[in-house]
Amino acid sequence: MRGFAILLGFSLAGVLLHDALHLPLPGNVIGLLLFLAALFGKVVKLEWVEQSANLLTGHLLLFFIPYVIGAAALIPFLGNNAVSIAVGVVGSTFAVLWVTGMVAKKTQPKQKEVPEDGKLSA
Repeated sequence: MRGFAILLGFSLAGVLLHDALHLPLPGNVIGLLLFLAALFGKVVKLEWVEQSANLLTGHLLLFFIPYVIGAAALIPFLGNNAVSIAVGVVGSTFAVLWVTGMVAKKTQPKQKEVPEDGKLSA
């Protein structure tokens, strides 16, 4: 229960800071940045919030349901641009996969090639 209170407190602090200072970031992002600073500054111990955070991230998909329903309501407005949206989504997905593969390939340590007979030469 303490973990949820801490997480909600930082979220509330972020929203209040956003409203008071008119910052360009959303309140929940400001709250996360404050929480991150508190974790690094050892103001909040990880053990206090770990169980609550694991529970929330375990059910993270539920938090996206309102946005999916909201996006489904916009389908009639997206009809004229459906092809360009589909090409953009598919193209960006392949671009991310390609860049991730290239980065992974570059960061992997070099491996020695094994000859066809399976014996390494000295």
